[in-house]
Order: sequence, then C-alpha cells, then structure tokens
Amino acid sequence: MMTRLVLKAVFKFSNILWLAAGFLGSYLIIPQTGFGGDATLAALISAACIYAASIIYTLSSKKFHEDFNRKQKISRIRQLDRECQKLGYEARRVLNQAHYQKLKKVMESKNEIVSSFFRGESSYLKERIVEQTLNLVASYIKLLINYSKRTRELNQTDLSEVVNRINLNIRKLSFAKDLHAAEDIKKVIEMDENIVKGLKEEKIELERINAKLEYMESTVSMFKHQVLSSIESQDMLDKLEAAVNEASALDSVLQERRRNRARY
Repeated sequence: MMTRLVLKAVFKFSNILWLAAGFLGSYLIIPQTGFGGDATLAALISAACIYAASIIYTLSSKKFHEDFNRKQKISRIRQLDRECQKLGYEARRVLNQAHYQKLKKVMESKNEIVSSFFRGESSYLKERIVEQTLNLVASYIKLLINYSKRTRELNQTDLSEVVNRINLNIRKLSFAKDLHAAEDIKKVIEMDENIVKGLKEEKIELERINAKLEYMESTVSMFKHQVLSSIESQDMLDKLEAAVNEASALDSVLQERRRNRARY
C-alpha cells in the first residue's frame, strides 16, 4: 500500500509538471547568474530538488491521501464485483433451476448495490458495507456451488447396497461359530453402520447449510434496501462480517468433505 502511495505521488501529473518547469526555469535562469559550472547539471539538480519537494508536499496532503484511499476502495469494489461475476458464471454450470433462480435474485441485488455505490455520495461506512456485501455474495456463491455439488453426490449415492450388506452380515453373525470370524463380521457391520450414520448426519448438515443459504439471500436483499435508502450503521457492518466469516467456515467444511468423500 505504501509503495503504491509513493508511486502515485511520484507520477502525479502536477509533480511531473513541476519537474519539467523546474528544469526549464533553472536552465534559463542559471546562465544569467554567472554560474561557471555546467548549467545543464545545475538545472537538473535544481529541478530534482523542486520535484522532491513537490512529492513531499503531495505525500503530506490530507486530500491526496483521501483521494488515494477512495480510488483504492473503488478499485477493490470493482475487483470484488468482477470476482462475483466470475463465480456466478461458474455456478450456472452446476446449479439446478431452483438454485439458479435464487442466485439470479442475489446477483440482481448485488448489481443494484454496486450501482448505488457509484451513483450516490460516498462515506467510509458505506464503502465498508458495500465491500462486505460483495464479500458476502462471493461467499454465498462459493457455498452454493459446493452445496449443490455435494447434494448431487449424496443423491446419487445408493445406500441400499450397504444396508443389504449389513442385514446379510447380521444373519451371518447369528450363525457364526468361530470367534475370530464373528469378530471380523462385527467389524464389517460396524464400518457399514458408520457409513450409513455418517451420510444421514451429512444430509442433516446440508439441510442446515440450505437454511444458512436462505438466510444469506435474505441478508443481501435486506442490505440492498438499506444501502439504496442510505441507511448505514456499524451494526450492519458487524452483521455482514459475521455472516461472511460463517459462510467461509461452512464452505471450508463442505470442500473438505468433498475431498475426503468415501467411495461406495
């Protein structure tokens, strides 16, 4: 950030003009003073001093810092908006029609929020709220993508084979006379039961994630109305940040489950 700030001051158009004017003025004035040295070198040194002074003055300007921070924030918001658009295109390939319609509404709310930001008066709080809303939309899309993929995988998982194997091994166990063989059968039954139990628990967890997705959809819609009405508060910002953090945590869990997915 500091490097960009300094470079912005170095290449500021008015400072470049000071450099050129300083060199030209010094080059024209120095020979008239009777300076016996190299007039070009003296002009360069003089121009460099003027240029350095103008840069220092720019860096000490409160307005320059405010303008720089404002442009950085705008750049950040545009970057987040592009990220949301990219994620939205990715999501369309994996979502069913119902989920796509929900995503479409969220994206429409996002577009209205971004348009309002560039159209209305700016403030630090509004900038932060718009930024966090875009973070929330990005987190929502990532979570929705992984939720849709995992839901499809679970729906395609046929547990009947595992259940039949459990029933078959329970019957085998009732006839098993060898203690070692019985222990092995018990272990197989236990593993299969854990598979069934784990999948049932994951389906319940996906139901909770679906409820969280609906909450995020409502949150984006609510904040859209508040941003459009210029009703911003620190409480809004705190709620957004909490929602973003929770969504990121849920998405990480889903991604981990998909990576470690058992094969049946």
